[in-house]
Amino acid sequence: MSPVRGFGFLEHGGADRLTFVDLPEPVAGPDEVRVRIRASAFNRLDRFTLAGIPGVPIARPHVLGSDGAGVVDALGEGAGGLSPGERVVLNPGIWDGVCDACRSGEESLCRNYRIVGEHTQGTATALIVVPRRNVHPIPAEMTFEDAAAAPLVFQTAWRALTTVGMLGPGEQLAIIGSGGGVPTAAIQVGKLLGARVVVAARSRSKEARVRSLGADELVVFDSENPLDKVLWQASGKKGFDVIFDSVGAPTLPRSVRALGRGGRAVVIGATAGPLVEIDVRTLFWRQASIRGSTMASAREFDTVLDHLVSGRLRPVVDSTYPWLEATTAFGRLDAPDLFGKVVLTLP
Repeated sequence: MSPVRGFGFLEHGGADRLTFVDLPEPVAGPDEVRVRIRASAFNRLDRFTLAGIPGVPIARPHVLGSDGAGVVDALGEGAGGLSPGERVVLNPGIWDGVCDACRSGEESLCRNYRIVGEHTQGTATALIVVPRRNVHPIPAEMTFEDAAAAPLVFQTAWRALTTVGMLGPGEQLAIIGSGGGVPTAAIQVGKLLGARVVVAARSRSKEARVRSLGADELVVFDSENPLDKVLWQASGKKGFDVIFDSVGAPTLPRSVRALGRGGRAVVIGATAGPLVEIDVRTLFWRQASIRGSTMASAREFDTVLDHLVSGRLRPVVDSTYPWLEATTAFGRLDAPDLFGKVVLTLP
């Protein structure tokens, strides 16, 4: 067997640590599938993985990328229902299938839950092996690039707003941030659920694009116009039913202050810092809550994929780059005008 090349790092650090690495050719074991990747997408998670996540051991050399789409290359024993050459997309969440959470259909609560590209080798490579249950056929009309742009962000937004946030028709949803993959997915999910969607951003530069996804309004916050006051006004001075916050320290305390009675602040990340100070009086007086959400169950992923295939939800691709320009593609994650997912195409 010859080595398989991937894009990742040998040592933790900044972008200067990015490089192409060689790994042994993966072999599909029982109930596993080997997929030849045709498109891989980056997420902000990849930046944290590169830097090193406290308490998360990462084998090196390490290949980045949680999202991927391609064709079935080989099937392990017992991995039925697929054929070599079939077009597929990967669910990046991996669970053990035997714990109480998995048995009850709450796979993302599995104590052994892992994410492709964080806890395992990622998708920015020619070949990857994953469990059979993580491999889903896609129709011919769905491009590999669109398929690769969807899994992590849409399942994250779906669970956060449905199961965790309990967003209902006619409710008001605020989304903090406008350009990343998760906000662009959350806007669409919120509208599909029948909510009024308000996006809070640092500028109006992306207003037309968020409205094209279904957002009802974009509001701008800054030091002179704090997030909580801007959102309170946008809610009609009632407070929001759900606030979707992936930023963390700079925004979450103000998000909480912008909640209405019974409101839910749903946290799916902390891209700008994990430690926050909350005035708990807002929580108990308004009977509001802060809820955390990560990834999705297998059932929720299936639901999201159905919506994507039907066109009710659509992937947002910011840009595509050829394989050899992976370092440039990764740098695009920090671009101020980023809108959607950055996708790598593999030959």
